[in-house]
Amino acid sequence: MSRPPAILQVLPALVSGGVERGTIEIAEAIVAAGYRAFVASAGGPMAAELARFGAVHVELPLATKNPFAILRNAGPLARLVREQDIAILHARSRAPAWSALLAARRTGAEFVTTYHGTYNEGFPGKRLYNSVMARGARVIAISRFIADHVRATHGTDPARIRLIPRGVDPRRFDPGIVPPARIIALREAWGAAPSTPVVVLPGRLTRWKGAAVMVEALASLPGVIGVLAGGGNEAFAAELQDLAASRGVAERLRLLGQVDDMAAVLMAADVVLHASTEPEAFGRTVIEAQAMARPVIAADLGGPRETVAEGLTGWRVPPGDPAALAARLGAVLAMPEAARHAIGQAGREAVLRDNTTAAMQARTIAVYRELLP
Repeated sequence: MSRPPAILQVLPALVSGGVERGTIEIAEAIVAAGYRAFVASAGGPMAAELARFGAVHVELPLATKNPFAILRNAGPLARLVREQDIAILHARSRAPAWSALLAARRTGAEFVTTYHGTYNEGFPGKRLYNSVMARGARVIAISRFIADHVRATHGTDPARIRLIPRGVDPRRFDPGIVPPARIIALREAWGAAPSTPVVVLPGRLTRWKGAAVMVEALASLPGVIGVLAGGGNEAFAAELQDLAASRGVAERLRLLGQVDDMAAVLMAADVVLHASTEPEAFGRTVIEAQAMARPVIAADLGGPRETVAEGLTGWRVPPGDPAALAARLGAVLAMPEAARHAIGQAGREAVLRDNTTAAMQARTIAVYRELLP
């Protein structure tokens, strides 16, 4: 008997991050749809999750940008396609996408990409390197911002582009599943009394995510505790601590490092921030905070413009502007709690309507079905 169609997703590794989480969520949907799900990567702690629902992980050295290694990786991918009768290769990152494109051309498998970022073009040839993400028979754009970027940068035919916003899993991000005692314990660990305002900026600790903007804003907000929730560069963390000391806010800054229970951290916040200084392709931390019914203030650029409706489901401020962020934070924290709660609830309702994992999964399976024989 013939086997069900198989779909192979390729990415560098399965360590952490939104791309990796999305890969696992789509693998789960592939199996639920009655297809066979494969993921090829260099491995990582998240790879073990695939076995829970019957997806197969194939370890290959895909976490490399070496041109010769990229060419070599095409061979094992092509063998895997032939051995498993894989119908679709779905690439989620540029270097492994080139390997996957070569394998697809050698085997006749369909090639699909998800365009996850704007990808800088800082040196000659970079646009060509990036262009692999626009070469799919279908190009999944994770926001309208990215769909516009793909068309403008690569001249991609709009008929090949499919808009599929990222999703949040309501089973993991639900205010009702976080015990009040957990929230109290977190705030106490941060030194926050019940009446002390707490603002949280979730996400990896990298310069462009705007942690320094939050630190600068704290200097204009006496008594407010700022929490950075995410791992990252230790040297940058030390730089932030020095900045906080120079602004007189070191005793009000908390750096949590890698966070395993983000839902609880978000629930412990009075306001959640997105402060990126470069455009986010989507901004998953924003919808996670909204799913937890937290009031959100986001930088007014990139994907969050599509998920934060000004004054309705949150607020937007100019990127990289500590004074504007401080002014908005002060105004939001001064609002009656019922008014902040209403904004948080409106954000949650919007996410449950437009940005769930289930919706993202269903739309992606629909793209696969367009190409399956």
